[in-house]
Formats: sequence, C-alpha cells, structure tokens
Amino acid sequence: MSEKVLVTWQKEDGLGIMTINSPPVNALSERVISEVLSCVKEMEADAEVRVMIVTGAGEKAFVAGADIKELPKLIEGKAGAAAEYSKNAHMAINAIDNFSKPTIAAINALALGGGCELALACDLRVASKKALLGLPEIKLGVLPGGGGTQRLPRLVGEAKAKELMYLGNFISADEALQIGLVNRVVPPEEILEAAKGLGKEIAGRPGMALNLIKQCVDRGLQMTLEEGLRLEIDLFDRVFLTEDVKEGVSAFIEKKSPKFRHC
Repeated sequence: MSEKVLVTWQKEDGLGIMTINSPPVNALSERVISEVLSCVKEMEADAEVRVMIVTGAGEKAFVAGADIKELPKLIEGKAGAAAEYSKNAHMAINAIDNFSKPTIAAINALALGGGCELALACDLRVASKKALLGLPEIKLGVLPGGGGTQRLPRLVGEAKAKELMYLGNFISADEALQIGLVNRVVPPEEILEAAKGLGKEIAGRPGMALNLIKQCVDRGLQMTLEEGLRLEIDLFDRVFLTEDVKEGVSAFIEKKSPKFRHC
C-alpha cells in the first residue's frame, strides 16, 4: 500500500492552497520537505495559480519545526551530514521565497523553528490569535538552519532578531504583529478564510505587475539603493509593454472597472 501524501494543494479562484498534514504537529521531516518542494514546483508551473497560500492542517500547528527524531543521525553522522540536511530544507523554503507570484502564510497555530522559517519565506503572513512563533533552536544547542538567521533580521531588524534567536522564546501573534513579523492577526476560526480573502483580492490585481513588484522588492533588497532604483526604472518600463496596463489605464479614463487578463 502506498504511503499517505503529507503535503497537498488545491486550486480555488486563482489561489493555490498548500496544506501540510503530518500529524501530530506537521513537523518538517525530510519527506515533508520533499513534498513541499514538489507542490511548489507544480503551482509555479500552473498558470491558473496567481497567489499561493501555505497552511497547516489541524489545530495544533502550522508547522512546529524540524522532525527532532531525525536530528540524532546528524550528530552521529559523518562531517557534512548536517549541511546536507540544511541544504535540502533551504531548497524547499527557497522555492517558496523565489515563487514568481505572491505568497501568503496562513499561520493557524504553532510556527516554530523550521515552521517559522517557512512562514518567513512567504511574502505576507496572516496569523491566528492563538498562534505562537519563534526560533527556539538555541535550546537544543543548534542554530536556525532553514534561512531564519538571514530572513528574520531583514524583516524585524537585527537587534530584535538576535534577541529572539539568542533566547529561543516564543512570541504571541499580537507581539509578532507589533514587530512586523506578521501582517494581520485574526480569530482562530477565521484564519484560512482571512488568508483566502486577502489572496483573492491580490489575485484580482494584474498578474504581470504583481510579478514585477515582487522582483523590484526582492531583488532590490539585495542591492544598493542606487542599483535598486535602476532596477525599478527597468521594470517600470517593462510593465508598460503588458496588455494589462493598457486595460488599467483605459478603464480608469473611461471610469469603468478593468478586466485584467494577467498578460
């Protein structure tokens, strides 16, 4: 009998909704990481998917972190075993970060360690009021190995990121909102619908312009301000070659609603 699939996705009104369902806490095992990567690749190739939402099944966890049962083999293994483990996690999480369309994490409960790192790779984060977030790896004597040391400081600032990683403590959804780690906090029963509502609103915007905005921001953050401004000029020029800009401008002038074709 074939093994149960732990990561699935479905389409809904321009959304690709990926759900991690690996009871009891949706841990990022090597198998889950592999399935996440496969789902992301499928959604990237699907033209009908204009926004990706990532969430966890159940009420306990979004993703509660790495599968701790897999760590002893890294301690006892040969040199480079932990690096290979980290590279595999990076491959899946980077695929979310590099997704060409907008991405939203619907954080339904615990988002710890690798789960927090996965959420950090999304463009936007909507959190349940009961969610807890954090990078507690220090309490195991290790450091975040799924991009947390790089993405968290870029999002909340160096000092706050170091505090969270040095102490390894969890923070509430409300505190995460205050420091800019999440965009919105909603009641637990509304989490997926809130993420879907935000996703559908974004999906209704012209797809090419969304893609170019994402490029401007993501690539620009790796550049000097001068280089980033040159990139903005180049992509501003490119967006005027799309059909949607013609539709958007003419609809505005004619005082009617635009009908974007995402091209």
